[in-house]
Parts: sequence; C-alpha cells; structure tokens
Amino acid sequence: MKIQHLKLLNFRNYEKIELNFSDNLNIIYGNNGSGKTNLVESIYVLALTKSFRGTVDKILVMNNKDVCRIEGSVQDKYVDKYKIILKNDGKRVKINNNKIDKLSDYISKISVVLFNPDDLRFIKDSPSFRRKTIDLEISQINNIYLKTLNMYNKVLKQRNMYLKTIAVNANASNDYLQILTDKLIDYGEKIYTFRNKYIEKLNEKIGEIYFKICEIEDLKLIYVSDFKNFDRNKIVDKYVDNYSKDIILGKTSFGIHHDDIKFKIGQFYIKDYGSEGQQKNAIIAYKLAELRVFNEVRGTYPILILDDLFSELDRFKINNILNLIDYNVQTFITTTDIDKINDNLKNKSKLFEVVDGEVRED
Repeated sequence: MKIQHLKLLNFRNYEKIELNFSDNLNIIYGNNGSGKTNLVESIYVLALTKSFRGTVDKILVMNNKDVCRIEGSVQDKYVDKYKIILKNDGKRVKINNNKIDKLSDYISKISVVLFNPDDLRFIKDSPSFRRKTIDLEISQINNIYLKTLNMYNKVLKQRNMYLKTIAVNANASNDYLQILTDKLIDYGEKIYTFRNKYIEKLNEKIGEIYFKICEIEDLKLIYVSDFKNFDRNKIVDKYVDNYSKDIILGKTSFGIHHDDIKFKIGQFYIKDYGSEGQQKNAIIAYKLAELRVFNEVRGTYPILILDDLFSELDRFKINNILNLIDYNVQTFITTTDIDKINDNLKNKSKLFEVVDGEVRED
C-alpha cells in the first residue's frame, strides 16, 4: 500500500500544498515546530479519520478557516482517491468521489502503522488506552471486527442502563437482562477470538525483532482477559454470579471491556520494572511486528510512519531498526537531525524539508 499524492487545504499550519511521495522511503526534516508531525498526521487522518494526537477535529482546521480538506491517491491493488472534509458541523469522507455514510465502511481501506514518542503510553497508560489502541489496529485489518466491537459497546451501554433500572424498579423483568447478557456474550466471544489471534500473531514475531534491535533479552505480550480459558457455560455462570453486584454497581463488572495487554521480558513486566529505554525499544518492536502481521493477513504492507523516532537513539539502534524494515514498505521518517541518517539511506530516499508550513523537495 502506497500513498502516491497528497493534497492539503487549511490543515493545521498548511494552507495549501500538494506533494508526490516515493514508494519507498520519505524523510521529512526541519526544526521543531515547523510542521513535520502535522504533515504525517494528515496521512494518518486520511487513513483513520482522526488524529493520533487525540485532538478534536476542529483543532485540525487552520485558524480562521471554516473548512479543511485532505485528499490522497492511494495504491493498493488499484489507485483510489480518498478525501476527508472537516467542517464545524462534522466530517465527510469520500472514496473516488463517492460519499461513505458509515466511518466503519471507510476505516480499513488505508492501513497505517505509526510510531510516535507518545506511544510509550501504550505501556504506561491504563488498560482502556491499550484496548483502544489494539482495537484500532485490528479494525484496520478487518472491518468486521470494528462493527462487532460497535455492537458490543451498544449492548453494554443498554445492559448498564437496564441494571440501573432494575435497581430502582423491583418489577423490572430479569428476562430482558438475560437477553442483553446473551447478546453481550455472543459479541464478546467474537472480540476475544479476534484479539487473541492477533496477539498470538504478534508474539510469533515480536521477540525476534526485539532481540535484533537490542541484541539482548526476549519480549512477549501477555493477553489478560475475563474470557480467557473459559467455555461458554462458565462465562454464562460468571455473569449470573455477578448479577447482584452488577445491579448495585449499575454497570457490568465482567467481560472483554476489562481486557488488557502487558509487555513482559523474562519474568518481569516492563511497565513496572523496565527502563524507559527498554520500553521505547519494546514499542518499536511491537510496531514492526504489527507491520509484519498486517502484511501476513492482508497480503500488503501498510504505510509506516516513524515520527521523531531517532531523537533519543544512538546510530547503532537506528541502523538496526532501519535494517528490519522491508524496502517495499512505504516509510515516512520525521527528524530534526538529518545527519543522524546515513548517506547511503538518504541517497535512496526522497527528502522533504519543512520550514514554517512550507515544504521543499530536495
């Protein structure tokens, strides 16, 4: 998968630009605050309809402008034209000028793997953050997963509301609660299966990649789930056992909405015992494993974005990481220090210098 052409109108600090990219390596360099991350952010938004920075859509629109447009020509089996239009009243997405009404029908068309310094949150932050991250990754591979997840969250919300109804109304029907519970289990089992298979595939690759980056230690992912090692009957029994507690709490205390993913080196979880360097290397290994899983499942590599990857890495680790990336992967690297990248690699790359919202091709 390659993005050949990008056109921005009123996106962040870019008033109007058009760029053509290399199918292989693209290096975007410039001073801090010049707009390097904004540029790769636009590619991410084009793929997933939202920013990796967690900002609301209106922040993406240039100050004092009413509308923002991101357009891109993306080659997979064919070349398709994608467009996202952001306004104060919402967003619209189009493929080949055809409006797409549901975002779930758009997401997974363009696949992107991103490394950003904030990705350390994937280790340090809460289980809910890790679930959201892995849900987005799986949704890019299979939009059936996204639709199943949306249905699960809808039923979970209905069940939690009905638990509160039962708490104040003794005549409320337990039959309806059982219907909601059965639906929740159905969707939950499917989501657990998707997540478990995905993490198994990552584990087949992540240890080897981590070793090649650091030349030390082994890394693996641990999937923690209420559904793990349970059969259907035991899961049903668990919900029944929790009915009274759930009514008191007004929420569902058991299910895949409590899942978590942990990083483990040897006998230690790196969230608790790993250095920041180990955590960063683990995230890089995770992203490169993700890249390979995408290719294995979809038969094509996603677009790879390495945003400010090299800021705290020595040349040894930089070279190890770059050697692990297949040359057929379209890669975008942002950096403030172009000299950290060796001349051989620069000669194979298309270079873009960013200066205050203006982009110059070298």
